[in-house]
Amino acid sequence: MVTGKYERELRGILSADEEVLSEVTKTCSKKEHEGYYSIKDIPFLVVRAGASLGIDLIAVRGEISFPIEVKSSKKDVIYFSDEDRLTEQAERMTEMCNKSGVMPLYAYRIKGKRGERWSMYTMELEGLKKKHRVLQRKVPYIGRTTHGNYTMRWEEGMPLNKLLAYLKYLIK
Repeated sequence: MVTGKYERELRGILSADEEVLSEVTKTCSKKEHEGYYSIKDIPFLVVRAGASLGIDLIAVRGEISFPIEVKSSKKDVIYFSDEDRLTEQAERMTEMCNKSGVMPLYAYRIKGKRGERWSMYTMELEGLKKKHRVLQRKVPYIGRTTHGNYTMRWEEGMPLNKLLAYLKYLIK
């Protein structure tokens, strides 16, 4: 899972970089295109996080912020149990976010797909405040296998264009 290219792509989307938005929406439907471009009204400040944290990006806008972990695959399912470090990262992210009261996002970029290519997830947390709690109800949780291992099924996530459109109304 080489994600550097996709971290940069997501960073460009969230910070409303016109060139990146134009590229990612080339094969999108009109509704998906509108969702992506809604970020132009209030873009995020996005910085790359230290790799040792298990977080790729931190996005900040108004009264909401997200630590974001980016994953990519040609497959439509990512099993965290395939790599022990993925499970450790997820547990560390959950612990850090529980302490700080912010909602984490997992961004899954599927390769080789036309249209919407990003699917978004969060982790189940307690103690989130206001807008984070409202948003947590909308974004699907990372799944679990019957053995309790984390898994992300691309089609079960929230399309990024829908998340961006929703954020436009949540944060004014």
